Amino acid sequence: MIAYASRMLDIVQCNYHTTENEPFAVVFALEKFRSYLLGRKVVVYTDHATLRYILKKKESKPRLIRWILLLQEFDLDIKDKKGAENHVADHLSRLRTEDIPTETITETFPDEQLYVLHSSTRPWYADLVNYLVTKEFLSDLSTSQKDKLRADAKYYF
Repeated sequence: MIAYASRMLDIVQCNYHTTENEPFAVVFALEKFRSYLLGRKVVVYTDHATLRYILKKKESKPRLIRWILLLQEFDLDIKDKKGAENHVADHLSRLRTEDIPTETITETFPDEQLYVLHSSTRPWYADLVNYLVTKEFLSDLSTSQKDKLRADAKYYF
């Protein structure tokens, strides 16, 4: 699975150091997609090489320790990829606030419609199931259809 998720940082989160922003982004993504990722191998590509070492560090800030505890429930594999090689992440990380559109994103599509197919005919197995359950035929069946249904029923019971 490949997925992209983003969010705007609040005032406090803007003051995080780079070594805190990277684990924060990973924790945010893992919490967002938690139901899909639990019990699976998760590969995180990052351009922040120290992230691997932060997770193994014994003494750290309480916030980082809390995030490390959250990350331990996942089967994580963290791989380093230089920012210049990771073009999508490199571009997204360099967007200025002025470049980001301010309109809200709607969760529904304006042209979303629900199509339903109505069929006037019964499914091919309806008569067979009715016969097997009730041992009776529908009144609209001809004699040849009843004989065929009786002959076919022995293969399904």
